[in-house]
Amino acid sequence: MTTDYADVDHLTEGQAADLHALYQREWWTRGRTLEQTLEMLRNTDHVLGVCDAKSGRLLAFARVLTDGVFRAFVYDVIVAEELRGRGLGSRLMRRLLEHPVLRGVSQVDLACRPEREAFYRRLGFTTELGGTRLMRRCRSA
Repeated sequence: MTTDYADVDHLTEGQAADLHALYQREWWTRGRTLEQTLEMLRNTDHVLGVCDAKSGRLLAFARVLTDGVFRAFVYDVIVAEELRGRGLGSRLMRRLLEHPVLRGVSQVDLACRPEREAFYRRLGFTTELGGTRLMRRCRSA
C-alpha cells in the first residue's frame, strides 16, 4: 500500500466532519446529523480510519463496540466512493481484526448487504452462524 495514506485510531474534529460528509453520501447513513456523529464517536469503543497522509482528510472508516473478551460488533465500514477498489477497505479491516483489544475476542460480528459478502468472506467472516439470527428492535419516530 502506498505511503499516501495514514492510519488513525481517533478522529480530529475535521476528520469527524469528513466522516459526516461520507455518511451523507450513503443510503444507510444519510440523514445522520453532525451532532449525532460526534456523540456516536464519543460512545464508540474503537474507531479506525485511513486518511490522506498530506491533507489528513478521512478516506475510510470503521468502528467497533466490544466487551474485549467474548464479543465485538463492527459498524459503519465506509470508504470514500471515488477510492473504492484500491484496497483501503481491506487495509482498514485487517487493522481492525489485528487490533490488540480485538485480537483475543472470541467472536467478531458485522452486518452487511449480500453484495458485500464476498469481501468479508476473504477476511474470514462467514454466514454460517449455527442457526442464530440478527434481530432488531427500532425506536419508533
